Amino acid sequence: MSLRLIYGRAGCGKSHFCMEEIRKRLEDKGSEPIKDPLILLVPEQYSMQAERDLVQVAPRGGAIEGQVLSFRRMAYRVFGEVGGFTRRHINSSGKAMLLYRIIEELREKLSFFQRASAQSGFVGSISELISEFKRYNIDPTMLENLYKDIEDETLREKIKEIGIIYNRFEELVHQRYIDADDDLTLLAEKLPESTQFDGAEIWIDEFSGFTPQEYRVIEELLKKAKRVSVCLCTDYLIDEMPFLNNDVFAPVRNTATKLMELARRNNIEIENPVTFKEQPYYRYKDSEELAHLEEYFFSYPYKRYTEPTKDIEIFTASNIYTEIEQAARKIQFLCRERGIRYKDIAVVTRNLDEYHRLISAIFPQYGIPFFIDMKKPIESHPLVTLILSMMDIFIHNWSYESVFRYLKTGLTGIDREDIDVLENYVLANGIRGSQWLMEDDWSYRPDSGFTTSGMTERELFILDRVNKTRKEIIKPIIIFRNKTKGRTSVRIMCSAIYEFLCDLKVPERIEERIQTLKNNGALILANEYSQIWNIVMEVLDQTVEAMGEESMGIEKFRNVLAIGFSEHKIGLIPPSLDQVLVCSIERSSIHQIKALFILGVNDGVFPAPPGEEGILSDSDREALRTMGVELAQDTRTQAFD
Repeated sequence: MSLRLIYGRAGCGKSHFCMEEIRKRLEDKGSEPIKDPLILLVPEQYSMQAERDLVQVAPRGGAIEGQVLSFRRMAYRVFGEVGGFTRRHINSSGKAMLLYRIIEELREKLSFFQRASAQSGFVGSISELISEFKRYNIDPTMLENLYKDIEDETLREKIKEIGIIYNRFEELVHQRYIDADDDLTLLAEKLPESTQFDGAEIWIDEFSGFTPQEYRVIEELLKKAKRVSVCLCTDYLIDEMPFLNNDVFAPVRNTATKLMELARRNNIEIENPVTFKEQPYYRYKDSEELAHLEEYFFSYPYKRYTEPTKDIEIFTASNIYTEIEQAARKIQFLCRERGIRYKDIAVVTRNLDEYHRLISAIFPQYGIPFFIDMKKPIESHPLVTLILSMMDIFIHNWSYESVFRYLKTGLTGIDREDIDVLENYVLANGIRGSQWLMEDDWSYRPDSGFTTSGMTERELFILDRVNKTRKEIIKPIIIFRNKTKGRTSVRIMCSAIYEFLCDLKVPERIEERIQTLKNNGALILANEYSQIWNIVMEVLDQTVEAMGEESMGIEKFRNVLAIGFSEHKIGLIPPSLDQVLVCSIERSSIHQIKALFILGVNDGVFPAPPGEEGILSDSDREALRTMGVELAQDTRTQAFD
């Protein structure tokens, strides 16, 4: 049992060193089955890339006998071996809906958060805070004990009321479910019973730091594994050089210190570290200017690079459109003149929300295939709009906005031209409210708005068309309403929505739309539609799981569903291999590219300004830190990082 640190600056070859060690272990064992497991532990978002890299380095046995795991995947492996799956996981949407129910239940008991709890974003903020508490091993009992010792009155009230909500959430969630945020805590408890990692050799790569939950898991792995090697991106360890808080590698050095403290506390041998200090580093061996930039960008004193540059270019644009056009022209030049493939090029930006629409418009003009790696919220998807606007029709008494938002989703089966004719008729005659539910046909004159005899043949045709369309619209909506009148249980509401969607033949319409999109080459949109039905069904399932027998009116139920939908985003898969990857700096997991374009490097955007402080302000976090409570970084530290 030992701990070994592998460290060096970016691009020096740490990951390559780990892959080569795994390859040698596989080659040394020959045709014999491997006895001691070989585990590569990486963050969730790097797992697929790490598997691909391992198969390339070790094509024989790399995919089977060398295992790539994330902390969460490791948890599922251990639970499958020693137990832990007896209760169902509650996902982020179920968690948000459960918290909404708890906040509604406790609102009268809250004084500090009473007004804030009525705002739409409060559920999301409290959900994030509870997830943070779990990552940092803080339970409701700790908050209760902490509350007594806090001197600041405002912070004391905050902690008291957060503790009440957190405690009630834990009571309800652990009756039937497991919160996904508890997986790593449970993993640390179950690891001693597991035999999967006995005598294993484990390499931990691509992490810059760990949460207290993850440190607990690493501590248990240190007790079981033959050796745990951790790769860290830093040039020195703390015991090799004086520690400076403003050093760019300060957070990583803190991580190294904590790992060594874990090993000493458990009497685990600490091996001599493996260091990579020889320059130029592997990644920059063919580019003197990139190597110079990497070495001196954060250094003082620095050296100036005086030679002409060919690998680093700066372009100043008058606006975003010009900036993206210049990038497109340069990409075409690299592909035509330098022979670089599209898949070897990446475009990254800090504010992808602002750039992706223009990139989607400009890159096709230059014939550049591209994939935008961003998760799309589902609130604006036609299926979600259909469900929420259908309930809005009753909440807002058949208002023009809610009715035609519902109809224009394209999932009702009503011809678009019929909808347009109906819309013109409704606007011309000011139809609203109970007029939609009249038993008699509408008889207003289409052109003049008055009911008179002697209508032309054209007007009679339009009137007949309008009345047929109206009856077709209200029939499934009235059937749904008859099932859910008054205060009805959530279970009945969810069943009624499912039956309503089936009555409209929505699953069949979605399948037809997916096929049409595929035939037209819109593979990304087809991928989006192929996921949405399952997501909506999952939200309905989680709603029933979280509050199935609770009775509520349609307005409250609509709010609950909207909160559930807001927690889901659609992740898309690249439809082809040879594409330019466009992504955000925060989500980028780019490996082995030959050209990188960074857009929008503007003051106040790159680096990003500090985000909102959230429920706990920076001063609150500092006060808790002085009391020995470790939480996530404050906005100042985040901005520095």
